[in-house]
Amino acid sequence: MYGKIKDHLRKELEGIKEAGLFKEERIITSPQGAEITLVDGKEVLNFCANNYLGLSNHPRLVKAAKETLDSHGFGMSSVRFICGTQDIHRTLEKKIAAFFGLDDTILYAACFDANGGVFEPILTAEDAIISDSLNHASIIDGVRLCKAQRFRYENSNMEDLEAKLKEASQSARFKIIVTDGVFSMDGNVAPVDKMVELGKKYDAMVLVDECHSAGVVGKTGRGVTELFDIRGEVDIITGTLGKAFGGGIGGFTTGRQEIIDILRQRSRPYLFSNSLIPAAVGAGIEMFDMMSETTELQDKLHNNTGYFIDKMMDAGFDIKPTSSAICAIMLYDAKLSQVMAEKLLDEGIYVIGFYYPVVPKGQARIRVQLSAAHAREHLDKAVNAFIKVGKELEVIK
Repeated sequence: MYGKIKDHLRKELEGIKEAGLFKEERIITSPQGAEITLVDGKEVLNFCANNYLGLSNHPRLVKAAKETLDSHGFGMSSVRFICGTQDIHRTLEKKIAAFFGLDDTILYAACFDANGGVFEPILTAEDAIISDSLNHASIIDGVRLCKAQRFRYENSNMEDLEAKLKEASQSARFKIIVTDGVFSMDGNVAPVDKMVELGKKYDAMVLVDECHSAGVVGKTGRGVTELFDIRGEVDIITGTLGKAFGGGIGGFTTGRQEIIDILRQRSRPYLFSNSLIPAAVGAGIEMFDMMSETTELQDKLHNNTGYFIDKMMDAGFDIKPTSSAICAIMLYDAKLSQVMAEKLLDEGIYVIGFYYPVVPKGQARIRVQLSAAHAREHLDKAVNAFIKVGKELEVIK
């Protein structure tokens, strides 16, 4: 029975390889950090992790995770509403809500689950979702699981968003505007302040996915609502503990009380998935305590990002405008992005080439992600390597 589909899958894989689009996984043998060790023993500088604040191996988070293992055990073996809720789960949920200035929070195994479980419980075929064209795959999948009408507006184009809101208003009972806070492949920040204005004008809720913006943008890392001084005005925020907030596992939805309450009753990824493990919860609590003490890490991240981008632009690289810690170095050709990434690895710089279907066809790039863990010498080494390889491949003159 497997023979026919086996041949089909082999041909599909061969086609992916021939097109230069096959994704290889590099194996790391060290903890995550600015400097990492590969399986062959090579030590390289990591410029492609979502470790924005450098917390993935922070001693305070490691200590908190170990202590929580001792006090609350390894796993929950249950979902939340049966016997999977510990005191620490509610503590973390309250800290997340307070951090973003909202009412309450619901935890998930990952933000993919949060986005997958947020729409269907609150919206029906009578309603409408108006979604940015570059929203994350998890949002797209979450929208697909919901029977609401679907409208798609051009990336961060407020005129197009308003046109879609007018169209949706003709038939929809409830409406929700949905956007990434920072778009992960380009690094641009969504104009959420203008979305809130349009939401008020057209009686639409606003949902922001803060995965790549929380911990990164805003003076204290509280994301786009802090950046635009609209804290508490967005109805729903989804996010992750797997990027700036420690780099581990876990997602969340924080928002208006009634929305969180109904998600606890009806959100399928919450109702039918194991509770978040205690160690991740304990580390998450410690991380939010750290975030309330100082902006030292955010300040360093912002300084590192500005320094690196200025140096790369001075060198002549084509870089997407960004207000985040993501620097998209445009190459446009998929094979070139892979070749350049491999040559940079030879220079001790760990980066990844991105190409279709992760980004649109003809928009291949290398995405550099800056971290508070990077020292100035790390940044200089990366810039020099990019210049050397860029000239060799005629990306720059």
